Amino acid sequence: MTPIRVFLADDQALVRSGFRMLIDSSEDLRVVGEASDGAEAVAALTAHPADVVLMDVRMPVLDGVEATRRITAAGLPTRVLVLTTFDLDEYAFAALKAGASGFLLKDARPADLLTAIRTVAAGDAVVAPSTTRRLLDHVAPTLTSSPRAQDPRLALLTDREREVLDQVATGATNAEIAATLYMAEGTVKTHIGRLLTKLQARDRVGLVLFAYENGLAGR
Repeated sequence: MTPIRVFLADDQALVRSGFRMLIDSSEDLRVVGEASDGAEAVAALTAHPADVVLMDVRMPVLDGVEATRRITAAGLPTRVLVLTTFDLDEYAFAALKAGASGFLLKDARPADLLTAIRTVAAGDAVVAPSTTRRLLDHVAPTLTSSPRAQDPRLALLTDREREVLDQVATGATNAEIAATLYMAEGTVKTHIGRLLTKLQARDRVGLVLFAYENGLAGR
């Protein structure tokens, strides 16, 4: 099996060294590069994309938020896992909006970090729905403080897809959505897949952001 390629972007050499030791200890993961600031990370990943980049948000020259935005805008296959020291960090939220696939606290357990890398590499988000809801509730005023026209992509959704999207925005899990809407969990997964396609969202985090930005959450 080809190892998952991981890139480390953090301005602290000791932090990068610790992550490298942990990641390289797993047979299915391999660190392929490092950078001490966002600009170095973007340049390196543009030349040699990795599968996942562990992105610190607070770095010199170019912070992790702008680096994430540039990686996403360039259409690179690298998925971003944001690392933050503080829970509900506004920088982490900004990075999610910029295209990151989730965020993780730096004091997470080693096993959780490795699982997060594998999850992101597989194309999913690592922010649990409940954690996403807390994060977005923290900054919801910045999304809904001024009126704006709803995204025209909403018109593409069926009534059932709208209901599922509303539930995703509350932080409900697939099992909880299934129970609330009286449908099979497999059907929920199908609807979420269609929502991702129609709304051009990368993952569940993107769906929640879309719902908040269009006034669907907390109604």
